[in-house]
Amino acid sequence: MSLDKHQIAAQIARDIPHGAYVNLGIGQPTLVADHLPADSGVVLHTENGMLNMGPVAKGDEVDPDLINAGKIPVTELPGSAYFHHADSFAMMRGGHLDVCVLGAFQVSAGGDLANWHTGEPGAIPAVGGAMDLAIGAKSIFVMMTLFAKDGTPKLVPECTYPLTGVGCVDRIYTDLATFLVTPDGVEVRETFGISFEELSERIAVPVRASSRTK
Repeated sequence: MSLDKHQIAAQIARDIPHGAYVNLGIGQPTLVADHLPADSGVVLHTENGMLNMGPVAKGDEVDPDLINAGKIPVTELPGSAYFHHADSFAMMRGGHLDVCVLGAFQVSAGGDLANWHTGEPGAIPAVGGAMDLAIGAKSIFVMMTLFAKDGTPKLVPECTYPLTGVGCVDRIYTDLATFLVTPDGVEVRETFGISFEELSERIAVPVRASSRTK
C-alpha cells in the first residue's frame, strides 16, 4: 500500500535526529509535528518567530494569536521562546537549523529544489522563506507525492520549474518511496506498494536500491 500524508509525516518524524532544531515548511510538512514523540528532544522553529512549537492545537487549545507560518493554530511546549521575524530569518540564514522539511513541485536527481512557482501563466508565486531555508538548514528533507495530478513524476533529471535552491535536498519522502540524494546518485531506501523495478520504469531518473530497500 502507498502511504498517505500522515504516514509520510510519521516516516520523516522517525528519521529526525534526537535534539535537532527543525523547521517545518507550510502545508503537509507541518503534519510532522504531530508524529514527534514526547521524548524526541526536537525543537521546532517557525519562521514567524517561535522556538519549541508543539503539535497543532485542537479544541480548547486553540489560541488565535498562537499560529505557525502557515497560519495554523499550534501549541507551545515548555521553554517556548518568541522573537522578532528578522531574528527568525537570521536563525534560518545563519546555519542554526539542523533539518528543514519542505514540500516540492519538483526535485532533480542532483538535489535541486523547485517549490515556489510552477511558471504557469497566472500562477501565484509563494516563495516565503523557502530560499532562506533551502540554503540555511544543514539538511533538507522533501515531503511530496511522487507523481503530480497529471501523472508526471516530480523526481526529475533536471527541474523545469524556477529553482528554490541548487543541490540542497538530502532526502525525499513520498507516498511510493523514500529516496536518498547522494554524491553517487539517487538511492531508493524503501518502497511502498510498488516494486523497485516498477518504480524504476515509471521515473526518468536512474536509481539504485539500497541494502534495506523493500
